[in-house]
Amino acid sequence: MAIVVASAAGIFLLAPRLAQLAPWLPRALYLADAGLALAGFVWLALIGLSYVTDRALLPGRFAERGLLLKTLRLASRVGQMFGVQRDWTDSAAIAVYNRLAWAREWRVRANELLILIPRCLSRTALDGVMDIAKRYDVATFVATRGAYARQVIRERRPKAVVAVACERDMVSGLHDVAGRLPVLGLTMQLPNGPCKDASLDLVKMEEFVRKYLR
Repeated sequence: MAIVVASAAGIFLLAPRLAQLAPWLPRALYLADAGLALAGFVWLALIGLSYVTDRALLPGRFAERGLLLKTLRLASRVGQMFGVQRDWTDSAAIAVYNRLAWAREWRVRANELLILIPRCLSRTALDGVMDIAKRYDVATFVATRGAYARQVIRERRPKAVVAVACERDMVSGLHDVAGRLPVLGLTMQLPNGPCKDASLDLVKMEEFVRKYLR
């Protein structure tokens, strides 16, 4: 919407110059801008309906594996401009992403699924994740940083990933990876601050793992 408004303002300011080039040009640009606004409205409406109905109403490249990924970081920046905490906007974006990703019927074998976890998990949380991984015979990797996690994905070539991270790292990871393969992202609770003794919803973790397994 901000792009549409900015474009309309630019056309208005430049209209006299544009009319000198061709009398019909300002009107054509206004119509194109209106078309862009309509397309954006329809896209948001379909994303909203997909979220509410838990159905995949758009192809992945136009939803959680494409256009939505491109807006994740933008949503954080826009939220900060209006004084909204980044963790809140990131958490909301991840919730929408996961809801849309959950609606897809992706199925892989246990040896094609990879669980990625950070090193800051508490011992209880880590033991819980390892127990789930052992029960379903799924490989688990402790990623010390985001770049290393992406390297592991390139080397192991999984067909689906269940990832655990804080909101900021999750948005970054989804932006870089989710367009290439299915990902479900689980955010952590941080009772003692960042990067220390993090916990997570182990029930949700098991649901994510079972979602992908045949």
